[in-house]
Amino acid sequence: MAESNQAFSNILIRWYERHKRDLPWRETKDPYAIWLSEIILQQTRVAQGLPYFQKFIARFPAVGSLAQASQEEVLALWQGLGYYSRARNLHACAQMVASQYDGKFPNTYKELLQLKGVGAYTAAAIASFAFNEAVPVVDGNVYRVVSRVFGLHDDISNASTRKVFEGRLVSLIPSDTPGEFNQAIMEFGALHCTPSAPDCKNCVFSHSCFAFRNNEVANLPVKTKKVKVLNRYFNYFVFQFGEEVLMGSRKDKDIWLGLHDFFIREKDELLDEDAALGEVKRLISPESWELIDISATYKHVLTHRIIYARFFRVRILMHEDFRLLSERLGLNTISISDTAGISKPVLIANYLNDTLF
Repeated sequence: MAESNQAFSNILIRWYERHKRDLPWRETKDPYAIWLSEIILQQTRVAQGLPYFQKFIARFPAVGSLAQASQEEVLALWQGLGYYSRARNLHACAQMVASQYDGKFPNTYKELLQLKGVGAYTAAAIASFAFNEAVPVVDGNVYRVVSRVFGLHDDISNASTRKVFEGRLVSLIPSDTPGEFNQAIMEFGALHCTPSAPDCKNCVFSHSCFAFRNNEVANLPVKTKKVKVLNRYFNYFVFQFGEEVLMGSRKDKDIWLGLHDFFIREKDELLDEDAALGEVKRLISPESWELIDISATYKHVLTHRIIYARFFRVRILMHEDFRLLSERLGLNTISISDTAGISKPVLIANYLNDTLF
C-alpha cells in the first residue's frame, strides 16, 4: 500500500532536506534566475549546465541585459550545450518579458505559459519556485518516481498520460510548500530513484513502493515508443586563402540553426577523395585550387541523430577566386583567429581546434 498523500510529501521533503545538492538557483526566488536555470537544464545534466548558468548570470545579470544582447552573442555563449533552439527561445523570451511585461516575469502559471519557449514544465517550475503557486512539475524524474511508488502503468509516450500524472501530483503537492515539494521529487528521481539500479533496499519508500514490492522497478515507467536514430553524413569543404576561411550560418530550420559552419554537401555516405575533388571541380576551375588535407572521420552524437563528418581543406590560390567563390556560395570571409568568437556547433569547434589552431 502506497503512502498516504501527506505522509508521502512529508517523507519526500525530509529526504530532500538531507540530500539536496547545493545549487545557486535554489538560493533565490528571482524568477529570472529560476527561468534561466530551467531552460539550461532542459535535456542537460546539472554538472554540465551549472557552468553555463554561471556564465549567463555573470554576462546577463538581469532579463533586460539578456534582451539587449544580439542573438549571435547568446548563441556563442550557449556553444556546447546543444539543442540550440533553447538559446534562440531564451533570447526571444527575454525580449518578450522586457517589451511586453515591463521587464518583470508574469507571476502565475497560466500567464507564464504565454512566454516564448516556456512549456508546462518550465511554467510550473517558475510558478512554484518563485511565486509559491501550488502547481506540480512533470518531467522524466517525476514520471519515474510517481509511476514506481504509486504503480501507474499509463504509457508516458502518450501525451494524454501527462494529465494522469498531474492529477495524481495535485493530490500530493502541499499548498504551503509547493516549490520545495517540486524540487524534492525531481531531486529524488535524479539522485535516488534512478532509471537503472536504484537503491531500493535503502529507499525511504521501500516499505510502500508499488514497484519495489511487486518487482516492477525495471518496468516502470511504461514507455513504448522508441526514438529512431538517424545517421547523417556531412562532407565539409573548408575553403581557405591565407589565414581566411569561408563560413556561413545554417538556415532552413535544420539542426544548429543560426550557427556557423563550412560549405557542406550532405550525402548518403562520406565522400572519398575522388568524389570530393569532383564536387570542388563543379564549383571552381581545377587550376585555381589545391587539396591540402582530408580529415579523419568525426562522429558527433545527438539525441535523435548521429553525425558522421569529414573535412576537405582546399587552398584557393588567388584572392579574386576566393572572393568570387564567397559570393557564389553565399558564405562570409572570416579570419581563422576570429572563428574562436563566433557561434558554431561543437563539431566545427573540434575540427578548428584539431586542425587550424
